[in-house]
Amino acid sequence: MTESARRAPERRPLPRGTYRLGTVAGIDVTVASSWFIVVGLLAVLMAPRMQQELPEIGAGAYLAGVVFAILLYGSILLHEISHALAARGFGMPVTVIHLHFLGGATEIEGEATTPWREFSIAVVGPLTSLAVGGVSLLVIQVIEGGVTGYVVEALAIANLAVGVLNLVPGLPLDGGRVLQSLVWAVTRRRSLGVVVAGWGGRLAAVLVMAYPFFLVTRGISPTIIQYVFAFLIASFLWAGATQALVTAKLRARLPTIQARRLARPAIGVPADLPLSEAIRRAQEAQAGSLVIVNGDGRPAGIVNEAAVVSTPDHRRPWLPTGDLARRLDDSLMLSADLVGEPLVNAMNRNPATEYVLVEADGSVYGVLVTKDVDDAFRTG
Repeated sequence: MTESARRAPERRPLPRGTYRLGTVAGIDVTVASSWFIVVGLLAVLMAPRMQQELPEIGAGAYLAGVVFAILLYGSILLHEISHALAARGFGMPVTVIHLHFLGGATEIEGEATTPWREFSIAVVGPLTSLAVGGVSLLVIQVIEGGVTGYVVEALAIANLAVGVLNLVPGLPLDGGRVLQSLVWAVTRRRSLGVVVAGWGGRLAAVLVMAYPFFLVTRGISPTIIQYVFAFLIASFLWAGATQALVTAKLRARLPTIQARRLARPAIGVPADLPLSEAIRRAQEAQAGSLVIVNGDGRPAGIVNEAAVVSTPDHRRPWLPTGDLARRLDDSLMLSADLVGEPLVNAMNRNPATEYVLVEADGSVYGVLVTKDVDDAFRTG
């Protein structure tokens, strides 16, 4: 199974049990430790059947199984690279290609801005898998059977299966993103596309889970491995679809997230102003925050509220307010006009507990506290 995940572009420390294999076109390629379990499992499952058809291979069937698993994940890597290159073609940064137990995921910054881009990035992966499967079928025609022919044939079948399964119209599969883009194009409502594709993913999960039981009704006894794989794949699909639906619900609230509406009142004061006078001015303006400003009125720092509270009254007339401020990076100054997704994206690029909101001329409007934004999401 493959999916395209959308996340931030900076390189982060690798999670435990994840290893960096290298880079492809400047994109990190990582692998989860569970991949090694898959390699062993595929070898164990494949070897007995290979020994039946090629008795002379003996224990070498297990080595052939390992080679098949590596080639299969190599083709999955090609699948993910195609997603990455398509995204880059539309100017979207790509961070990581991650290989895991059930396939792979490509981490892309942001979201496609049009249905066509969403469709193109999604569909190119399954098409790549189908192409690899087709080429493998052609290669079989010039190979005279044997171990190599058996492995290539298995690779062809596996890639054709990956291509077809990933076109199933349900998130988080690529086919779900294709469906999402089509609904988006017809209705001009991206959120509706996500909801439809999300429920498609949930339906696919139910069908996968029901498959072994369907076999029972046909007089076929599924193996334990079939039950396990049905459960794992169904869980993967259900979790991905559910996450997509939750995200869609949050996106519906985005228009209500307005920087101006959520801002806490603040006033700008010069760094050398005595703290007692700064507090007096803030109380007079009914402002809860103090921002240090330069001579031209532009923010330069934000005063630590805890430090103000802990400063004794008798020291406040003699203490410059700037001594209690921390320097304000440009990334922590946001336009007071930001609304919805641009606001959330700006905050995600530079996580902090609070931001200074500025007007178009650079003057202070107020302070935006991250907790207030989180609360607006939960109650919006």
